[in-house]
Amino acid sequence: MRVVIAGGHGKIAKLTHRELAGRGDTAVGLIRNPDHAAALTAAGAHPVVADLEHVGVEDLAGHLAGADAVVFAAGAGPGSGAARKDTVDRAAAVLLADAAERAGVRRYLLVSSMGVDGEPPAGTDEVFAAYLRAKKAAEDDVTGRDLDWDWTVLRPGRLTDDPPSGRITLARHVPPGAVTRADVARVLLALLYEPRTAGQILELVGGETPIADAVASVPAG
Repeated sequence: MRVVIAGGHGKIAKLTHRELAGRGDTAVGLIRNPDHAAALTAAGAHPVVADLEHVGVEDLAGHLAGADAVVFAAGAGPGSGAARKDTVDRAAAVLLADAAERAGVRRYLLVSSMGVDGEPPAGTDEVFAAYLRAKKAAEDDVTGRDLDWDWTVLRPGRLTDDPPSGRITLARHVPPGAVTRADVARVLLALLYEPRTAGQILELVGGETPIADAVASVPAG
């Protein structure tokens, strides 16, 4: 399987590259900064420089040619303002969907966030509120297209850098909680290999169920 990951230098993306490479799959990471190429190569991925805030849809579609799936794991990151939450967390996800459509890639996994349903509560930090709104807008675009394609939205809870447990809770709605980035990467891999999860919005936190069993128990979309 050839998988292209947007936000290729992010923590979840690099862990996912390693998971893919460990299975003998081909991982391609889209990066903004060419200085990050060596880190992707070390993670077992093929780096491709494509700034999602500036690349055109045709050029991006060219980078997706021959892919079996795309994963949007990009984010504006800590320290960015509300404007970049929109240009990265929303607009770049939409751009990737446009490019996937042009390239004929049917499988699209969107890494979103828990807490995007409804308006952010009163008193929410302005930038974090913008982040939640951007993630929800990206979800709405990807899931609302009149296309015969296979999307899955994954909404992790609070992310940690703890070692993976291999045990999770995965469902349409789950109680708030934390999950390791390494477990998120493993869940992404499992979702890629489980076509029944297409058409699903799934929330994810740590839990007691082995990842393979949790993914297998998701009702068909």
